[in-house]
Amino acid sequence: MEKNDFKEKAKKGIDEIFSKIELLESKIEKTNEKIRPEYEKSLAEIKLRKAELELKYDSLMNASDAKWEEAKDAFTSSLESFKEGFTKLASVFR
Repeated sequence: MEKNDFKEKAKKGIDEIFSKIELLESKIEKTNEKIRPEYEKSLAEIKLRKAELELKYDSLMNASDAKWEEAKDAFTSSLESFKEGFTKLASVFR
């Protein structure tokens, strides 16, 4: 995939994921008191991964041609880790 295409796809993906996090954050008050501690713990983990993902995204956007593949791989790895955590958080509602 071309560099600019990957950047565009990464931006769309990150925006979509972050909007889903905001939605889950807005539901915290409506969660059952029995599952709220687990929900809050999972949400805290997701926020840590979100911060990591944002750093990797910034590195990706500012990567030189020489560092592009390294930044792309780091972002992709961070994104996968984030998705795993997000899936865990979402499973609290099932």
